[in-house]
Amino acid sequence: MKTLQFREAIAEAMSEEMRRDENIYLMGEEVAEYNGAYKASKGMLDEFGPERVLDTPISELGFAGIGVGSAMNGNRPIIEFMTFNFSLVGIDQIINNAAKIRQMSGGQFNCPIVFRGPTASAGQLAATHSQAFESWYANTPGLKVVVPSNPADAKGLLKSAIRDDDPVIFMESEQMYGDKGEVPEGEYTIPLGVADIKREGTDVTIVSFGKIIKEAYKAADELEKEGVSCEIIDLRTVRPMDHEAILASVKKTNRMVILEEAWPFGNVATEIIYHVQDKAFDYLDAPIVKLNTADTPAPYSPVLLAEWLPNHEDVIKAVKKVLYKL
Repeated sequence: MKTLQFREAIAEAMSEEMRRDENIYLMGEEVAEYNGAYKASKGMLDEFGPERVLDTPISELGFAGIGVGSAMNGNRPIIEFMTFNFSLVGIDQIINNAAKIRQMSGGQFNCPIVFRGPTASAGQLAATHSQAFESWYANTPGLKVVVPSNPADAKGLLKSAIRDDDPVIFMESEQMYGDKGEVPEGEYTIPLGVADIKREGTDVTIVSFGKIIKEAYKAADELEKEGVSCEIIDLRTVRPMDHEAILASVKKTNRMVILEEAWPFGNVATEIIYHVQDKAFDYLDAPIVKLNTADTPAPYSPVLLAEWLPNHEDVIKAVKKVLYKL
């Protein structure tokens, strides 16, 4: 094992795949000359040159469309958005072209493309730069949605995403790029659609993904001191979702809390709750609790932002609620 920052794991995954397949290229704002807005493509221009690491104008609709067209013609582009908030400018290309072209062409065209960049809040960036769109994209048939929470998962999942023959939305976090973690030496991939049990437990299942899962770890550490055993499942891939892993855990613990950095209406948590009540209702010993952001645009004020986001104290209260210990 070696220790890498999250950004280094992303760069390593892209570089290894580009060495393996000359049809892969990276395109986006500041990915080349500046080494990436978050230094997630550091050194790649020097190695692969300007024909495979391309800086673009500030025109997400334009370069997303170029990527989709080139994917239909045999390339395997990686399109970086400086933030997924800006992907809304190019969302027509993602939803109406990338996600649908395989079906609409009767299988004549694949679209092996990865759209990647940071998602959700990143401190005081205010309402239009702090949005989580995982459930938006996961709602679209034809798209796969990946949200890693650590460097090792990020590298293995990104390599799988690049090799996938369908369009993949790969969502990171500005607040995780500096995170360090152990990453396996040598070649490895992690299959899409497979969740990971990050912590074994017996009393309650906590399901989460992305950077907010850190709050679940903090809560589990505190609850352990009180004799409460938490099982933490990291979804890793929102779509396809590993329902079997969730159901198996709930059948063991009989209680569930879901932690998600997203607005409370119609999100990933509600999808999980539906499947659990449909397939494992008789195993539940308490109603499921889901934790989301407040149902408002993200505030700029640091005090209000702290209230807007769910945190480990909220997780502790939710766990005690399903255990009837409040």
